[in-house]
Amino acid sequence: MAAVTRGSFTFMRRLRLSLQLSAQRYKRCCFRFQTDRPEYIPCPISVVIPQLCSARSFRTNYVTRGPILPFKLSDIGEGIREVTVKEWYVKEGDKVSQFDSICEVQSDKASVTITSRFDGVVKKLYYAVDDTALVGTPLVDIETECGPEVAHEEDVVETPAMSHDEHTHQEIKGHKTQATPAVRRLAMENNIKLSEVVGTGKDGRLLKEDILNFIARQTGAILPLTPFHEIQPPPPAGSAPSSATKPKTKPPSGVPLPVISRPVFKGKDSTEPLKGFHKAMVKTMTEALRIPHFGYKDEVDLTRLVQLRNELKDLSESRGVKLSYMPFFIKAASLGLLHFPILNASVDEAVQNITYKASHNIGLAMDTSQGLLVPNVKNVQMLSVFEIAVELNRLQSLGSTGQLGTADLTGGTFTLSNIGSIGGTYAKPVILPPEVAIGALGKIQVLPRFNSRDEVVKAHIVNVSWSADHRIIDGATMARFSNLWKGFLENPASMILDLK
Repeated sequence: MAAVTRGSFTFMRRLRLSLQLSAQRYKRCCFRFQTDRPEYIPCPISVVIPQLCSARSFRTNYVTRGPILPFKLSDIGEGIREVTVKEWYVKEGDKVSQFDSICEVQSDKASVTITSRFDGVVKKLYYAVDDTALVGTPLVDIETECGPEVAHEEDVVETPAMSHDEHTHQEIKGHKTQATPAVRRLAMENNIKLSEVVGTGKDGRLLKEDILNFIARQTGAILPLTPFHEIQPPPPAGSAPSSATKPKTKPPSGVPLPVISRPVFKGKDSTEPLKGFHKAMVKTMTEALRIPHFGYKDEVDLTRLVQLRNELKDLSESRGVKLSYMPFFIKAASLGLLHFPILNASVDEAVQNITYKASHNIGLAMDTSQGLLVPNVKNVQMLSVFEIAVELNRLQSLGSTGQLGTADLTGGTFTLSNIGSIGGTYAKPVILPPEVAIGALGKIQVLPRFNSRDEVVKAHIVNVSWSADHRIIDGATMARFSNLWKGFLENPASMILDLK
């Protein structure tokens, strides 16, 4: 009887020591984090008295829960301070792991999928679908699993923790790694630790160029994953090494990429007020927006006109006047306006009255050092081709020196733009109020065309683009005027019949 009593006393003493050791181990496991005391539920203790059984065992189990951490909306870059929650991929009570999708948010620039940084259970969703979430505020509360790998989220741009077998992310206590999801993804795909890269963006933010430059400074190849070394027992003596235990040869490193220094741009933006002709152009183009434009385009064969100009060029230069194609274009337009006077008209601001202009003051859009200017040749209907050439020479000379006067820049009734002198074929000219029509001429091109005998011949082709005020000019009128103007230029001798 005394032996049984002494044995029972010894066993109870060991039991008490075992409970104390288990409590100390539990404290070291779950009290690392400065949080509230975790709940634990002690399970029934199974005690087997050695005198009653041939075997003896002692077992104590604990079901532990970790701290509840707020998962904050990180800075997703581009100066975005708020987003709209478009879709939740989890609900309260769902179990999530690191890098699992939590939700999708929509900014004014892009959609971003937010992933979890913790392993645990979702306890609370702070926003509903279509709610606005601010950067730095909690999205969800996650009850983390008890373990040494869980850490507090100290900052909205904290880098997720790095596990043993993944080097896509890393945890640095007290250090802020600022990067957009696209930059983090690029680092993850190339197995780069963000802490090893120096950020050159604002407040040390990591940019895409920082990751690319870091890769360029390496061997030129994607960094391999660091394997997890597991201690394995030595193979039995006499057995041949298997293919799995054979050392793997290291792949030869590639040729390193050259490191190119990034130039530092020191230029600064400048702001200046609109003035002079630029300010007048803003006013004119703003008024032109009120006009419904009708566009019409065609091509003109100038082969005969090219021959005629070549014959008259030397004669005109002997009189001190440079003869271009523009005097012929202007005179042909004036002859066409005689047949279609509505194109040489204007309407009042209320579009209630049409004024038909008696004079053909045809403007020519000029590209000058002062900007776009549109001087006009007065009373073209009374001038010959040579007299128009003389007036154009005068206007071009004044325009190049910035001496065009108000009389030359006002009173226009119809406009032609020779955009082809710079380049291009077709254009969309803008009507200059109070005028109702304008034409733009492309560059003259030498192209193959069929003649009247179905033979391929070399032709000088110019494209013309017309715009008309569709409130008073219909498409048929514009097309008929264009055909008449085209006929005068394709057969210059026909203009003689209508010259006055």
